[in-house]
Order: sequence, then C-alpha cells, then structure tokens
Amino acid sequence: MQTDFHIQTNGPGLLDVTREVSHWLEGQGDGLLTLLVRHTSCSLLIQENADPEVQTDLTNFFARLVPPTTDPSMAYLTHTYEGPDDMPAHIKAALLPVSLQIPVREGHMALGTWQGIYLFEHRDWPHHRQVAALFQPI
Repeated sequence: MQTDFHIQTNGPGLLDVTREVSHWLEGQGDGLLTLLVRHTSCSLLIQENADPEVQTDLTNFFARLVPPTTDPSMAYLTHTYEGPDDMPAHIKAALLPVSLQIPVREGHMALGTWQGIYLFEHRDWPHHRQVAALFQPI
C-alpha cells in the first residue's frame, strides 16, 4: 500500500505529521512503514511531541549551525542563486534524515510515548512538500 502526503509549510520549523500518517495506517496489521520526503531542502524526524519548545530549540540550533549565505561565515558557498536560505537548507537536509522506517503493530506505529513524526522545513518561505509512504505488511 502506497500514498503521498501533501504538506504545506509556512517557513522554517517542524510540522507534526503523525496524525495524518496514523489515519492512513488505520485498519492495517503488522508491517513496516517507510517514509521519504521528496525534496532536498527539508528533512523527516522522529522527535518529542510533548513540549513544543523542543521544536523551537531544534529550529534555532540548526539556524545557528548553518546560517544563511548572507552570513560572513558562509562566504565560501557558491550555490547562492536560489536565495540565501537555499544552500543552507541543502546542508541541513544532508545532516538530517530524509527517510524513516517505523515498525507497525496492529495498524499503529510503534513509536515511543513522546515521539511524533515531523517534517522539518529548512527554507525561509512556505513550500508545498510531498512525503512518499509505503506500508509493507508482514
């Protein structure tokens, strides 16, 4: 069973997509879920879903770790024609996962109590993102 999730972002940050994926898996049995974000400037993460400060802190950390190309420390970058946030977004996506595999038990993802699935948008303005999903029953 396969599908694509279409996710509208509002700029940098983490968007919880756990609910959409969970609804899609309803009624399935045991198996393995694979998710792949189909873009090179965003990522997928399994992260804490209890305290929103975690998402804020992650966004702020990666903004400091890889600043825009207008920052003097990034003057060595040459891919700049798509805007000052583009190459830093590619670097962040290279550092973070773009695919996830999650065990599924009786139609429910085997996530921990405080875990959720997040699309991590690295660009500065809204984007339409696609996440390909594959459920393989066992």
